[in-house]
Amino acid sequence: MRVALYLRVSTLKEQHVETQRRELLAVCAARGWVVAAEFADEGISGAKGRRARPGLDAALKGATRREFDALAAWSLDRLGRSLSDLLATLSELQGAGVELYLHRQAIDTNTAAGRALFGMLGVFAEFERALISDRVRAGMARAKAAGKVVGGRGIVVTEAQRATIRAALAGGLSLRKAGAAAGVSVATAQRVKAAGYPPGCTPPTQAELIAIAFPTR
Repeated sequence: MRVALYLRVSTLKEQHVETQRRELLAVCAARGWVVAAEFADEGISGAKGRRARPGLDAALKGATRREFDALAAWSLDRLGRSLSDLLATLSELQGAGVELYLHRQAIDTNTAAGRALFGMLGVFAEFERALISDRVRAGMARAKAAGKVVGGRGIVVTEAQRATIRAALAGGLSLRKAGAAAGVSVATAQRVKAAGYPPGCTPPTQAELIAIAFPTR
């Protein structure tokens, strides 16, 4: 079987891919696998996506071209830091008809046990996405209950930012400049403007808004 090695370390000062290479070469020799290619990302975090990892990108492109039959990595976390990223990588390999071998976890998708284990990882990836979604919604609900404006992508706008936006608008500035003054986007500034004031509350004067937004020390 033709195998490509994928090697990655996050830091160059404390780590080196040579350790991973030696162990994977030993596995290939013991199993009679032929090393067809090597791909490496040195000094790149596993939290970064495929586009920021040229070695992984080249490996997956090589898999698509069927330049090898299996991709071998030292450990699960060498491929990615999240289950969703791992499943995306596996899906691409499976689509190309290329197997995956992970040394430290003893996962080999060429076996029934390896395929079953990766199926379970898919279940956990879905669970992870659900947890993140629930936390985002809960955080937005708490922010709204506390009287904060929630902007696009769950951005919470503080009272000081709202006051800055309103003061800027009251002073005749555009939405773009008001948002820039508060450090938020134009869309968020528009939402603050549209939100107005809670029922029964009297809007502060321009001077009061400026005093809130730009307090004196």
